[in-house]
Amino acid sequence: MAGRSQSGSRGAAPAPDGKQLPPAVVSRLTVYLRALNSFLADGVDRVSSDALAEASGVSSATLRKDLSQLGSYGTRGVGYEVENLRQHLSVALGLTRDWRVAIVGAGNLGRALARYGGFGTRGFDVVALLDTDPQIIGNEIGWLRISDAANLEAVFQRTRANMAVLALPASVAQAVCDRVVAAGVRSILSFAPTILQVPPGVTLRKVDMATELQILAYHAQRGEAGGETGGSSDPDPTYDAAPHPGGQPA
Repeated sequence: MAGRSQSGSRGAAPAPDGKQLPPAVVSRLTVYLRALNSFLADGVDRVSSDALAEASGVSSATLRKDLSQLGSYGTRGVGYEVENLRQHLSVALGLTRDWRVAIVGAGNLGRALARYGGFGTRGFDVVALLDTDPQIIGNEIGWLRISDAANLEAVFQRTRANMAVLALPASVAQAVCDRVVAAGVRSILSFAPTILQVPPGVTLRKVDMATELQILAYHAQRGEAGGETGGSSDPDPTYDAAPHPGGQPA
């Protein structure tokens, strides 16, 4: 599922020279990081650009251009040191910071997100789960106790939440989003099926499963009509920024 910025900051990450990386590049960096973590789990210490590109579903040229914007971390003919590159990508993506996530909405989706163990392994600590339903407030989901969303501001302050996930119906999403922003949170992921507005300085990402399925249907229809086969897992296969001059292919 691909997220989309709606209002506020576009979510670009800083390069070493202080410039913002294009959102498409940031998206690919997260894929490279996932591939690097997989290589580490398999005991691989060094990887070529071709192997990393293949594991990430992009071309090696795109991979090298993306990584060149962060600096020169590879050696021609030798490749990349996996742990070193993983650390540089983690820093560039802000994953070395302490991210404390509050999930607002404890319906089926919110409870599933609260139980998901992958957040912790990627540097995100789920610290709160909130809802307005009196029948479930106080119930425990894993190690979390569902808090009353009426006390959202106090819960955010107590848990020091600095990132929020909204798993809410459209009818209440904007009002809750406004409260989350007023509580000081500047990074929000929304699963609500509606367009939300946030002020400048707040990064909002939207995940819309129905939209992604519609996009899949479009591409499937094109493939059936034109006999197309194969494809790319890269959500944006075009390269939309010039490479950093300091980069070297590996």
